[in-house]
Amino acid sequence: MANHTNHAQTRTAAKRRTTKSAQTQDALALLRADHDAVLELFEKFRAAKRSDQKQKLAEQICTELKIHTAIEEEIFYPEVRDAQPVENTDLRLDEALVEHDGAKKLIAEIEGSDAGDEMFAARMQVLCEQVTHHIKEEYKCIFPAARKADIDLEELGARLRARKQDLKQQRHH
Repeated sequence: MANHTNHAQTRTAAKRRTTKSAQTQDALALLRADHDAVLELFEKFRAAKRSDQKQKLAEQICTELKIHTAIEEEIFYPEVRDAQPVENTDLRLDEALVEHDGAKKLIAEIEGSDAGDEMFAARMQVLCEQVTHHIKEEYKCIFPAARKADIDLEELGARLRARKQDLKQQRHH
């Protein structure tokens, strides 16, 4: 019975998160929405049949990941690091930065090639696997640390959202 209640509470919490307007998303909800969006793009990439579709989706994925890693590295991770909410926070954040570096290298290789290239699909698959692993680690370690920290997650969410908008505008100019 308790298990059923937990699932219902989880669904209710998830519904509350998704019905919140983007303007009031806290930092964790905003980052989670970014994760969900990029994982959905990876699914579309895998399902795409034509080379031009794969190319366009790969470009979208790379752009989304570059913006996401920038807001994490510039704003989110430093806030969590400064708060030092739990033991091993520094190590977890350092690992996340190393994972970002690996993703950035693959992104550069993907952006320097096209969907017809021999290694393109393999690079995209490895990028997907790395991103999926990174997201799991964030949910397991970094997000709980952020929740325990003395951080205003609403205010942090507003800062992340503003920086994300700046980065998107820079890419369109």
